[in-house]
Amino acid sequence: MKKNGHVQFCLFILTGIAAVLAAAILSLFMGSTNISWQTVLQALFSPDLAEHQHLAIIELRLPRTLGDILVGAAFGASGAIMQGVTHNPLADSGLLGINAGASFALAMCLAAASQINFSLTVFASFLGASMAALIVFGLLKINHRKTDSVRLVLAGSAASVFLTSICQFISIFANIGQDLTFWTAGGTAGIRMDQLTIAAPVILFGLISALLLSRKISLLSLGDDTARGLGLDVERSTWLSLFVVMVLAGSAVSLAGPIAFVGLLVPYFVRFFVGGDYQKVIPGSMIAGALFMVLADVAARVINAPSETPVGLIFAVIGVPVFIWIARKGDMLSD
Repeated sequence: MKKNGHVQFCLFILTGIAAVLAAAILSLFMGSTNISWQTVLQALFSPDLAEHQHLAIIELRLPRTLGDILVGAAFGASGAIMQGVTHNPLADSGLLGINAGASFALAMCLAAASQINFSLTVFASFLGASMAALIVFGLLKINHRKTDSVRLVLAGSAASVFLTSICQFISIFANIGQDLTFWTAGGTAGIRMDQLTIAAPVILFGLISALLLSRKISLLSLGDDTARGLGLDVERSTWLSLFVVMVLAGSAVSLAGPIAFVGLLVPYFVRFFVGGDYQKVIPGSMIAGALFMVLADVAARVINAPSETPVGLIFAVIGVPVFIWIARKGDMLSD
């Protein structure tokens, strides 16, 4: 039975990788204007940047597609880690206030200067994410309480409300509402290759770290007492896991904005196929998150072409009804 489960998991991973590759190819072909497969192949293997369609593929669609893959994998992995650490099957990085912290940091940057380079955006996002995490951990450590999942959710929610309120105040006071709204709506349309060279190594570091921690996260998902009984240093493993969440979610938010529901729903449905072992859930969530992000971005381009629909709206339209359906089933409290 164990051997059959391993074979099924391998098939799941291979099928997922093939699906991501197929979706990536589709992303290069489709958009506000469809491009023939011959032109795409020529642009990839013998590009002529004087040709308009070749330039669009190399400068716009290729980095955007790679960004979709990285962002989807990062949100999927961070959501899986949060669900394992908090024992909550519908948790995501938003519980730590990371999305709100990154938004707050970007609002500060936009208020200080109307034009900011991407390196500063990434750095500011990490500072905001780190600040949010510190606020959450500070709330948890009041009265020297343990880092349990219930207090983590409450502290993260409080930090998110606090930072979001300040962000809205800055938006109104500095008159940056339009710029901030464009970013918080979520999307990868503005990603360029030079931005990927900055963010990709950070995301890859986070993804590799998540895979290395997957066994510890499986033990954490069993409950703190059980994990301690199996010899795990619960506090240290929890902090390491949450640090990886901060790295993944912070870098993904800096690239695409605080896109909701990717990290929340993807790991939930991956567990349906691979079970509750996070050594399987985490890599499965990376692949599934990348796939859904690419497909959602393609849909965002073609639904109202030549205009674009924010990817965050696509996920909200899909995610809210699914979330309500899951909650009505009563699965929210069971893994």
